This record gives sequence, C-alpha cells and structure tokens, in this order.
Amino acid sequence: MDGMSLLTITVLAVFVGFEVVSKVSSTLHTPLMSGANAIHGIILVGAIIVAGQAADPWVLAVALLAVVLATANLVGGFVVTDRMLHMFHARKAAGTRQATRKADGK
Repeated sequence: MDGMSLLTITVLAVFVGFEVVSKVSSTLHTPLMSGANAIHGIILVGAIIVAGQAADPWVLAVALLAVVLATANLVGGFVVTDRMLHMFHARKAAGTRQATRKADGK
C-alpha cells in the first residue's frame, strides 16, 4: 500500500474508534479498559519480539521505542482501571456508612 492509503486508513480508524468509545456507557468502561489492557499486553509482546529480531540499528531503535510506548500504555491502562474500581468501591462504602448511621439512630 502507498502512504496515502495508510494515512487514510489510520485517520478513519481514529474517527471510528472515537465514536465507538464515546458511545459506551460509564458502567461498561471498566470491563472495556480491562479488555484493552489485554490487547496492549499482546502488543507489548509483539514489540519485544520485533526488538529481539532487529538486524538494523534503526529498526532496533523503533522497536525499543515501541516497547517503551506499549509499556506506558499498558501500565497507564491498569492505573486507570484501578482508579475506576476504587471509585465504585468508595461509593459502596459511603452508602454502607449512611445505612449504619440510620440503624444506630444518628
């Protein structure tokens, strides 16, 4: 494929991805992030394999950059998922405290 076709496919994929993710309800974001983290783990493994088989120095440099970016993406995804899970957990705890106060008559 020529460069213009690849650029067109990339731009269309960005628009479609944005539309799909923006339509997801907030209750489904945590499972969606968990699935995305699994995909990012596969991408990281692929980047490591490419870096291990690189023959040219510039291919090795690009592969190592891919490993760094994939690692940052994977770790960031887990951090976001953890924060989202804590957000739902804190909401439960606040409701439990209110129910306990009502039962104690406070």
